[in-house]
Amino acid sequence: MQTPQNLDNLITLILVLTPLFIGFALPLNKKLIHYSEKMLSYLVYIILTLIGIELAQVQGLGSQIKDIILYVGVLSVLTIGCGLAGLMLFDRLMPWRPTVKNTNTEHKVSIRGSLIQVCCVIFGFLIGGILPSTMMPPENTMTGLLMLLILLVGIGLKGSGITLKEVLLSKRGMQTSVIFTLSVLMGGVIFWLLFDEVSLTQSLALASGFGWYSLSAIVMTDAYGAVWGSIALFNDLVREFFALLFIPLFMRKYPSAAVGLGGATSLDFTLPVIQQSGGLGIVPLAISFGFIINIVAPVLMVVFASFG
Repeated sequence: MQTPQNLDNLITLILVLTPLFIGFALPLNKKLIHYSEKMLSYLVYIILTLIGIELAQVQGLGSQIKDIILYVGVLSVLTIGCGLAGLMLFDRLMPWRPTVKNTNTEHKVSIRGSLIQVCCVIFGFLIGGILPSTMMPPENTMTGLLMLLILLVGIGLKGSGITLKEVLLSKRGMQTSVIFTLSVLMGGVIFWLLFDEVSLTQSLALASGFGWYSLSAIVMTDAYGAVWGSIALFNDLVREFFALLFIPLFMRKYPSAAVGLGGATSLDFTLPVIQQSGGLGIVPLAISFGFIINIVAPVLMVVFASFG
């Protein structure tokens, strides 16, 4: 007997959220947090390599390269642009300044990590092209890795020292998160209007990655295939590149928009750039915003993707 669609959706949502809350509920342990952070880095590389392997199995991929580039370009412009527009307007209407002034104006940009991630996908693609079908990863490998990834993220969130109470009581963090989410989803709606072959829920699912490329790539691959998984991956990597380069530019006049540029990575990867360009006073906002987006992103992706 076939499982009802609503039950499948609920099971998927539970599979995604349970590891997150288990990780967050574990007792605070510095050694556990240290090892989980190291393991998370390696796990991301493994996931990206596997995505490359799956991408290599797509028939007629060469003929779809132009479409992939087009989709990634348009989706990136819309999601980043709409998110920026919404938060810049928010900063204009409700100006806010960090209570601690920035004393460090020096800014260093490192895109080395992003380049390594792209190389992992390329490496996986090359490996996938020569591996026999009998040596392909088992069918549920990605699901298992996804659950492990989210468990480690939950442990990392606990290690950040911020509580759910502090997040919910951060008015600016909550406001920034809501405006960012709605603005980026509006970009997804525009993407749907531009491409007839993409459904509304698929467009919203693609937009809901919010920079969390390792998660969006897995969820979109499972829901729509390796091509759309790669589109989600590169869309979120473009956000990461853009954030590293332009956060300092927006920070002086539009601090909320600068934090929002990083999306889900505002809690970790782009946090040093946020701190360097905005000072210590901006860090609580970045952590609150990043924390909320890290919880919202998997929920929205799974919910939207479940509707096809």
